[in-house]
Amino acid sequence: MKRISNHLKKQQGMTFIEVLIALVIMVTGILGAVAMQATAKKGSFDAMQRSLASALAQDILERMRSNDADPANAVLNTYVGTYGAADPGVAPAPACNTPGALCNSAQMVATDLFLWTQQLRGANVTAGGQNAGGQNAGGLLNAVGCITENNNAITVTVSWQGRTSTQDGAAADVGFATNTACGTANDQRRQVHIQAFIF
Repeated sequence: MKRISNHLKKQQGMTFIEVLIALVIMVTGILGAVAMQATAKKGSFDAMQRSLASALAQDILERMRSNDADPANAVLNTYVGTYGAADPGVAPAPACNTPGALCNSAQMVATDLFLWTQQLRGANVTAGGQNAGGQNAGGLLNAVGCITENNNAITVTVSWQGRTSTQDGAAADVGFATNTACGTANDQRRQVHIQAFIF
């Protein structure tokens, strides 16, 4: 009986080494969870940026489709250009985006391009004020939109600056050689290309 009680007295609690090992394992797990959350947040932000760029490209395509000039290619050529880098200035008159406004095709083009340029520059996102470049916070950073037309085939490219350095978004796009010059070439440039036929 005396041997058993002596053995129990020796086994009282954990040693300092065991506590340190448990702490290291716990801290490693917590740091891994925090790093995973940070990576997930960055990925979510990048996906939101790509979704916004795709929506902007679809927006101008729908504006072009709704401008029902006859023949269509006569007005499609007037949309061709690069937009977003420069401030579009004052809104064209008349404002063709109000109910009851009677506008011809040329006036619709001017209104469409003005509004699209404003969206590229983040005019619809006003929270947080404006950054040093005069663009509103929350939209795409340094967004540029490029439109080309070839026999009613429209290519819209939206280019912006991503958060991290990877590869130039235009570097791998062999099929979109006409719009790879859209935006400033660097390893943070991201691009979305959308092609459509408008008749």
